[in-house]
Amino acid sequence: MTAKRGVEMVKQIAEYISKGSSFDRVTQMVKITSGGEGRCVGEFTVQAEHLNRMGSLHGGLTATILDNITTYALMSKGSHPGVSSSLNVSYLAAARPGDVVEVDANTVHAGRKMAYIECVLRIKENGKVIAKGGQTKFVDVDNKY
Repeated sequence: MTAKRGVEMVKQIAEYISKGSSFDRVTQMVKITSGGEGRCVGEFTVQAEHLNRMGSLHGGLTATILDNITTYALMSKGSHPGVSSSLNVSYLAAARPGDVVEVDANTVHAGRKMAYIECVLRIKENGKVIAKGGQTKFVDVDNKY
């Protein structure tokens, strides 16, 4: 793994994106713990502001975290962040306040035009998977816009 595409790069990307004024700032609570060469791992503790009306981790926030963390993983592979052409999340279990959730994204393939990234969110304490999914991204955007 090169330093240029290692965990420090992933941390810099995450900080830049989550500290801005755009919607992505909702992911600033995710701490990047590992990454590089197509992978990104982070974690966060579920807080009251992350909950839905039923008292568990909000599905929209879960999808946003998956979207961002998979993008960081892709960028660590040296790919353009691209634009999402497909995003999917399967919700398997609830996360409650105080739970530490680990997010693990891996770039399956990054080609000239398309990239495919998978992601799993699990309770760190017991490994229980709360959501899984991924996205497909169109990455050949430099000359398209």
